[in-house]
Amino acid sequence: MKMVYFFFTFFTFFSCSQKETEATIQAIPNSFEEKLSYAAISIIDSTIDYDPTYFSVKYPNGDVPKGKGVCTDVVIRAYRKLNIDLQKEVHEDMITNFALYPNIKKWGLHKTDPNIDHRRVPNLEVFFGRKGEKLTITENPNDYKTGELVTWMINGKYPHIGIITNKKSPDGKRLMIVHNVGRGQVLEDCLFDWKIVGHFKYAE
Repeated sequence: MKMVYFFFTFFTFFSCSQKETEATIQAIPNSFEEKLSYAAISIIDSTIDYDPTYFSVKYPNGDVPKGKGVCTDVVIRAYRKLNIDLQKEVHEDMITNFALYPNIKKWGLHKTDPNIDHRRVPNLEVFFGRKGEKLTITENPNDYKTGELVTWMINGKYPHIGIITNKKSPDGKRLMIVHNVGRGQVLEDCLFDWKIVGHFKYAE
């Protein structure tokens, strides 16, 4: 009887341990896109103040003051967790390809500024299109995958950007977005809330 109990206990323990191990393995992000999703989710913080103020930041790996930020800072901070410094990457590309970026037309700028260039959505759109993949814009939620980036134009004049995560919307039809539109760095079901103007993938 004791022997039977031992084998039953051992089998139960082994089965549970195996299930826990499998669950743990499944939870570990493997692809770059999954890692970016986890990085974005890890920086969720509704207390972040939406502050578009121009800040002088160090270079490279500079960041605006803790507790502040805009939509682009969500993307910058998430990528930085994966050891990709968009401040440096955007700045270096703009040095040699300045005319390809909209700085002269939009802001009347004729030289790079590592304090702000990477914090502007139009610049990130050019950079991701050049250095990553420019993906198709559709109205099908299945075309938007984990770890991709979406840019919108809110009310026809406010550029916005967010990271698509692996978390599904409450109705299970869309993947949710980590972004900051004024409510902090949050995870929301907002893929089709505004007009999508850009769809990108940028991996190492």
